[in-house]
Amino acid sequence: MRKSAFAVLILVILGNIAFWALWNRPVDERSWAGAITGVAYTPFHSDKSPSKGDKASADDIEKDMTALEGAVKAVRTYSTTDGSEMVAAIAAKHGLPVTAGAWTAGKPEIDEPELAGLIKLARANSNVRRVLVGNEAILRADLTVPQAIEYVKRVKKKVNVPVSIAEPWHVWLKNPELADAVDFLAVHLLPYWEGVPVDQSVDYAMFRYNELKAKFPNKHILIGEIGWPADGPWRRGAEASQVNQAKFIRNFLNVAAQNKLDYFIMEAFDQPWKREIEGTAGTSWGLWDYQRNPKFPMIGGVHEVRNWEIKCATAVALGFLPLVFFLWRRSDLKIGGQIFYGGLIQAVASVLVFTVSAASAAGLALTTEIAWGLLIFCQLVLFAVMLIDGMELTEVVWQHKFKRKFIPCSAAPLPNAAKVSIHVPCYNEPPHMVMQTLDALAALDYPNYEVLLLDNNTKDPAVWRPIEEYCRKLGPKFRFFHLDNWPGFKAGALNFGLAQTAPDAEHIAVIDSDYQVHPDWLKATIPHFNRPEVGFVQSPQDYREWEHDLFQRMTNWEYAGFFHIGMIQRNERNAIIQHGTMTIIRKSALEKVGRWGEWCITEDADLGLRLFEHGYEAVYMPESYGKGLVPDSFSAYKTQRFRWAYGAVQILKHHWRQLSPGAKELTAGQKYHFITGWLPWFADAAHMVFGIAGILWSIGLMAFPKYFEFPPNVFMIPTLSVFAFKVGASLWLYEARVKCGFWDKVGAAVAGMALTHTVGRAMWLGMFTSGRPFVRTPKCENQPALMQAFLMAREELVLLVSLWGAALAIVMVFGHENRDAFMWSGLLVVQSLPYLAAFITALINVFPTIGFGKRKPEATDEAVGAGAGD
Repeated sequence: MRKSAFAVLILVILGNIAFWALWNRPVDERSWAGAITGVAYTPFHSDKSPSKGDKASADDIEKDMTALEGAVKAVRTYSTTDGSEMVAAIAAKHGLPVTAGAWTAGKPEIDEPELAGLIKLARANSNVRRVLVGNEAILRADLTVPQAIEYVKRVKKKVNVPVSIAEPWHVWLKNPELADAVDFLAVHLLPYWEGVPVDQSVDYAMFRYNELKAKFPNKHILIGEIGWPADGPWRRGAEASQVNQAKFIRNFLNVAAQNKLDYFIMEAFDQPWKREIEGTAGTSWGLWDYQRNPKFPMIGGVHEVRNWEIKCATAVALGFLPLVFFLWRRSDLKIGGQIFYGGLIQAVASVLVFTVSAASAAGLALTTEIAWGLLIFCQLVLFAVMLIDGMELTEVVWQHKFKRKFIPCSAAPLPNAAKVSIHVPCYNEPPHMVMQTLDALAALDYPNYEVLLLDNNTKDPAVWRPIEEYCRKLGPKFRFFHLDNWPGFKAGALNFGLAQTAPDAEHIAVIDSDYQVHPDWLKATIPHFNRPEVGFVQSPQDYREWEHDLFQRMTNWEYAGFFHIGMIQRNERNAIIQHGTMTIIRKSALEKVGRWGEWCITEDADLGLRLFEHGYEAVYMPESYGKGLVPDSFSAYKTQRFRWAYGAVQILKHHWRQLSPGAKELTAGQKYHFITGWLPWFADAAHMVFGIAGILWSIGLMAFPKYFEFPPNVFMIPTLSVFAFKVGASLWLYEARVKCGFWDKVGAAVAGMALTHTVGRAMWLGMFTSGRPFVRTPKCENQPALMQAFLMAREELVLLVSLWGAALAIVMVFGHENRDAFMWSGLLVVQSLPYLAAFITALINVFPTIGFGKRKPEATDEAVGAGAGD
């Protein structure tokens, strides 16, 4: 590795470490150096759950009491039948008093054993100093106030310790008769659940405490629960976080000491099993995590991400080998590009480590575990696409020079130049358009060529006979063939043309029937075949007559991105996509690899890949030598892209062995481009599923909140960031390579985004079917009617309305108390943007007033069809 690359390696790694350190700067809060008066305690470790009928074990309780000894002065329990009844005896060995609780639910089969157990505990254990006959049972409406008072009276008669019931502050204020019945008030003060910002929360808790003190001056007040969760959703102004938990606890402990408060912190240890009843927040109130490790220090700075140094080191290690491999192989890039892409590699590694660590939380519900698995998989796909786009951006912006730059030949061709047979397939095309194509071919500045017009399955003689007559007028170089009921679509017609080609022709050129070629096309490109390893020469697709129509302008610049960015970069590794117009193939090579593939609806890309597999090279010249027509309608635009995407899956399924690691037919660069070039289309397929899943998940959030919760920001923020990166990278690439204005760049981005659903649907169909027919992209169509805008984008509209409806419903249901609802709704809106782009593009297509002039002349209805065009 060169010294500069080594310097980049060190710089990128140090930058990643600096980011982790900056993000996890310690936050200094008010310190606490004393013991904690009391903690609420539930004796379940991560492998057990009372909701499943599990009981705590004596060994687990012993370990917990050992951990608490010296750190706290007392514990509070909640039940006498789930194993908690063992706590008092074990706590006594560690010198810990107990406030014992019974779990009441208004059901005799639950309440009676609990109350009996509570009485037994109070009589048998001298360290049981107080008892609580229920926990928030009135709040849950499990017990009425008279029932609760009756339970209190029953227990008071049989124990010699103070008796109360635990309820939130407002239950006590609302029911003074309850306060009269108990020996002391056990009040819950949990500002997080009430949406109080953490900076105001301790003052708020004290306000409620003093309110009760003023209302019941003769009653001792025990704060039965007070605390803050380290994780969970926003609740209005309350944010659950590690730093906020430490801030609240440390501030409260100091205030409690100053005011000599009697309290139990909620709670000792994180309880993963609570996720199913209280969501993420319910699992994270512990001062210790579920593994019994302290979550934050009571003195000194607090970090939001515990053990962030280990996670940072893991991220650096995960990205190290890819980073070294990249720097070792890409010495051709400028330093800026090496730093940019190296930083991208390390950033992706860091986000993955953070995501996976968040997903490893214990106690996830089954639906959440499934969702996490899908989310992580989708995130892997998104990051793979991000790295691919980042590599393309890096090569475009920071590449030193081109290795394979081919210059058009300017010399006049010799009289005995190699003969070229030009094949023009057409189906049901407007005669006037085809005649213009033939006129341009007749004007070629090349001495030795023929033109075969292959009319494939046009039914109406009024369409194809004028073209036949026109070919006759142009002379013997032009031959017309009408094929009726001919199989194989465009590939079938081209194979027929190959059989009819002049025996002395050395090269086969193909153009679509709407293309008007430049006179220099053949003389500028044919000399590249002087090298015997060249199998085909490709010029870009280019377009005309789009300037005065906004829809066509958008599509023109969307196409331009592929031919001026993607194809140039692919050419550097001899891995271009052959597209079936403006292409010239060595005839012997075409015959050697088995002619055109009639099994594939993208026969051109398949042929190019087979030529590479047989060791041939391709030559790509970015200069334009012919211009065709862009689709007239959004429907035709979608149809064309559907065919390309579906054909891509056909090719991948057919050639997967040659594209596999270890296969010798293709170079590593060719495999890279053919796989990564189509991977973003699989991301479109994932987007389609993800959009539908987002709608269903939103319904689950509203209808079944016990089983569904908002995906954490650790997933949502990277997803939004990847989308922003793709948009930014696209605009940057266009700025570097495509010479168009800013709004043309935006229009191209909208047009490309509008095809997301079409591409996604094609990829899914391609994975599970194999027989979709070839559908021609119509040209010279009539102007679509307004209603057609809705018809052309009907599927996208359904998804758009559904996503927007889900986003609005989520905000209305949860937005008043949960900021995560806005993040989720924002993600749904971002997911809807491709569908919005589709509808906008369809509207632009059908409004003739949105444009820069008149459209080109329209053809008759009879001239429009579907079949073997481009």
